[in-house]
Amino acid sequence: MTTKLEKIAVLGLGKVGLLAAELLHRSGFAVTGIDKIAPSGALPFEVKSLDLSDIDQVRAEFATQDAVLSCLPFQLNIALAQAAHDAGIHYFDLTEDVPTTKAIIEMSKTANGLMAPQCGLAPGFIGIVGADLIAQFDDCRSCKMRVGALPQNPTGLMGYAFNWSPDGVVNEYLNDCEVIEDGERKWVSAMEWVEDIYIDGMKLEAFTTSGGLGTMCDTYLGKVANIDYKSMRYPGHVKQMNFFFHELLMRNHRKKAGEILVAAKPPVQDDVVYVHAAAEGTINGRLERREFVRGYRPIDVAGKQRTAIAWTTAGSVVAIIELVRDGKLPNQGFLKQEDIQLDDFLAMPTGSLYAL
Repeated sequence: MTTKLEKIAVLGLGKVGLLAAELLHRSGFAVTGIDKIAPSGALPFEVKSLDLSDIDQVRAEFATQDAVLSCLPFQLNIALAQAAHDAGIHYFDLTEDVPTTKAIIEMSKTANGLMAPQCGLAPGFIGIVGADLIAQFDDCRSCKMRVGALPQNPTGLMGYAFNWSPDGVVNEYLNDCEVIEDGERKWVSAMEWVEDIYIDGMKLEAFTTSGGLGTMCDTYLGKVANIDYKSMRYPGHVKQMNFFFHELLMRNHRKKAGEILVAAKPPVQDDVVYVHAAAEGTINGRLERREFVRGYRPIDVAGKQRTAIAWTTAGSVVAIIELVRDGKLPNQGFLKQEDIQLDDFLAMPTGSLYAL
């Protein structure tokens, strides 16, 4: 059984992966950053160029590591998780893809290490927050979780910028969404259940997107009558996306859809991540509502200015890895985000970033 967690390979050195590698190095891990084309410039950890589609190369590298963190597109993660499972090492990723997670849950049943997908922002941090709210009630009747990764200064009818993986965004907008409604587990269409939300007086719209709940429906079925996850955007966005994907039939051309959207709305540096979670229920016989509402903006991390989506995503998985290293989370089997204590998360060196 893998018990130590000192050496970790970070796969995919884009903005999020590179920052995660830097944060892990700063936290005392022996980091190896791996990508098909290694980034240029001096880095404080080892970097390797590796074809991650070559399973023999992957297995040889994993044999030298205690853990692996995949910051790659979700389509690659099942094969990488299987290689980590076979090597007996810990596995972490940021996926929101439901079939990928289900495959990893099956692997975890025979794993010697910890299998921990869904460790980013949503799913990930939002599930930790939601579980903390639910635990505050004697009887919780609902938990509503919303996250929005947005440009601070939106333009155009979409009011958006693709600071996150276009493949991931398209996946979230088109795949069915799991919810608990009136005590029943259901699947509903994405980009539906549109509602208005106000944060600091600013109007946003929220609508269903796939994958954000992680495994919460498994955990809370029969315990919480209503649970759902939605993405938040500026008003009018969901109407434009429904037109693009459904009236123009771009749902049948997912890769091309992602390319078009990124070309139209490229990433920005001045972004904001809104987190809005609210739960209702009874405490000592009285009906109450508890909320966690934050707006995270770019900050200086590890000597550089980082976008909000980069540091909130990378910071979440690094804090979880710190918790595993410090013995505050299991080191074998499958990790549910809702089993992580929010106070423990915020007490970690990297998790403390979220206490801003």
